[in-house]
Amino acid sequence: MQRLLPLALILFVVVGCRSTAGSTDDPRPGTLVVVGGGGTPPAVLARALQLAGEGDVSVAVIPFASGREDRGDGAVQMWLEAGASSAVNIEDDPATAGDVIETADIVWMIGGDQNRLVEWLGTSGMLPAFQRRWSTGGIFGGTSAGAAVMTERMLTGEADLESLRAATTMTAPGFNLWADVIVDQHFVARRRNNRLLSAVLDGPHEIGIGIDERTAVIVHPGNRCEVLGEGSVVIYDARRASIAEVQPGELWSARSIVLHVLRDGDTFRVD
Repeated sequence: MQRLLPLALILFVVVGCRSTAGSTDDPRPGTLVVVGGGGTPPAVLARALQLAGEGDVSVAVIPFASGREDRGDGAVQMWLEAGASSAVNIEDDPATAGDVIETADIVWMIGGDQNRLVEWLGTSGMLPAFQRRWSTGGIFGGTSAGAAVMTERMLTGEADLESLRAATTMTAPGFNLWADVIVDQHFVARRRNNRLLSAVLDGPHEIGIGIDERTAVIVHPGNRCEVLGEGSVVIYDARRASIAEVQPGELWSARSIVLHVLRDGDTFRVD
């Protein structure tokens, strides 16, 4: 098992952590299904349904990262074909959206623009419903933009992709479902090494997790993580690195950054 050093996994304003897997007083009671985009493999869907208890599993689809007219409809069909008993696009009936979120076994955020998704949560009045569902042990998942929003400091998409320079990878507040971690999606397929590594060096207290397409990290209560899917998960840990002081825009200089490269079936624990 790969082991990383302490992280707190929290939601929005809940603070604290426990290092014991499955602890009954774990402050992060829900499970995360964080997919790197490019499609969600059947094995990931099946695992999420299994974690939800199988049987009659309901899914609330959050479509607002996308700008398409039919946004969310594909995700509804995907979950129904995977075996969910019901899947509801919350945009279809805004009046019941809060109730749908609070009673869903799985809350699923589709891809698109993570900045649009964060703006929706801030203006829709759905934040209390999100918090209540999380506090009662719901499964929250997302792909691409829906993965990027999981963290406290979220990549916006603006970055210097040609070099490793300080303060050139732009971030904004995310949903903070997975604290002290920063996630990049489509990671290997779109060669996003520069922007994630630069973001980690900008904020070395956070571990960078790059998730490739058709690949997921399942984050369980107790900070246990498993990798599922067809690609790689790349982890940068600079918390004990020696990082030179540089000015914004200057090239980074750093030593002793820890690198992990994981694949389907690998597990790790963020503690």
